[in-house]
Amino acid sequence: MKKVILAVVSMSVVLALAGWGAMRLYRAAAPREEIRIPTAAVQRGDVTFQVTAKGELMGGNSEMHTVPMVGGSALTITDLRESGELVEEGDVVVQFDTTEQEFRLKEAEADVAEAEQQVIQAQAESQAKEEEARLALLQARADLRLAELEVRRNELLPAIVGRENELAAASASDKVQQLEKDLADRIATAKAGTAIQEAARVKANVVATTARRNIEQMTLRAKRKGYAARQQNQEGNLRWGSYMPALQPGDTVRAGMAVAQIPDLENWEASVRMGELDRGHLAVGQTAEITVVALPGRTFNGHVKSIGGTTGPPWDRNFDCRVAIDDPSPELRPGMSVRVLITTEVLRNVLWVRSQALFESDGRKFVYAKSGPAFTPVDVKLVRRSESQAVLEGLAEGQIVAVASPDIMKKQPSRLGGAMQAVPR
Repeated sequence: MKKVILAVVSMSVVLALAGWGAMRLYRAAAPREEIRIPTAAVQRGDVTFQVTAKGELMGGNSEMHTVPMVGGSALTITDLRESGELVEEGDVVVQFDTTEQEFRLKEAEADVAEAEQQVIQAQAESQAKEEEARLALLQARADLRLAELEVRRNELLPAIVGRENELAAASASDKVQQLEKDLADRIATAKAGTAIQEAARVKANVVATTARRNIEQMTLRAKRKGYAARQQNQEGNLRWGSYMPALQPGDTVRAGMAVAQIPDLENWEASVRMGELDRGHLAVGQTAEITVVALPGRTFNGHVKSIGGTTGPPWDRNFDCRVAIDDPSPELRPGMSVRVLITTEVLRNVLWVRSQALFESDGRKFVYAKSGPAFTPVDVKLVRRSESQAVLEGLAEGQIVAVASPDIMKKQPSRLGGAMQAVPR
């Protein structure tokens, strides 16, 4: 048994050594695939730098509809025209909930009616009291006249009777003076009471007038023919990044907030939002091409009209840009999605390569220029770079450069056991 086991082990070792030797011979004899580094030639010509962005159409010189200032409280939208819906001059574009104002109007109208009745009652009471005072004054004056006539007869009457007549005349005179003063006071008091009721009526009228004006202001009508465009709900809770949904009936909005607009059909703009890195390349007046997603095959010419301020968090800084359309079409509608291609600069007769051929390391910019069978790093000066092209100085036209790092590509086969030897050509 020991001899058998020893023979089996010896045979296994011999077979393993034979297999290992055969594998070494196969690997040595098999041809290795040559590592090919993709290249590109330095070219001379005109290079156009462009910036692309997405946005939506809006009318230039738009008629903006904003939430009115009504009592300082937020309003609820009950009716709102759909974006792209055609409206005529005078049509209702936005309607807010007027329930509270209508309730205030009814209360004010009831207060006005009550105040008017109070005024009529006060005037009637004042007139009655004034007439009563005047009648008493007339009676007192008549009594005074009779007393004065009795005083004239004093020469014919006993002294004691004459004295009585004089006292009666003096008393009648005092009564007349008192009634005259009372009459003036009563007239002033009556006017004051009437004025108070009149003030209450004026106050109720003011409240009613304000409520009517508020109700009228809560109905926003179009001042010209055009297509309605809903605005973004800046007060909403549902947001995805910088996107805000459009306003809908039932939304609550604050005073001064834009809810809809009627664009000028003769002036159109594309509102686009761009990244902060593109800001330094844009300027007012640069030409642009606008394509409308809903109108395939159509391209509109335009120019940069305005550039807004940069906003947003540090990791997502962006800015608004308005591009005016120079050749609008009747098919355009507000809210249509557009793609904008802005030409920022054209460099004439310059040397350029594919952007992938430019490398940077420790502040150094260089390319791998072909020198015989190898590639040698060559320092260059970068003039301008885009996503696809890089304008350089320090190279010759037609010079061959690598568009991938030769050092990294040579390391890949040995690091991955030969599985990555095949590279794109």
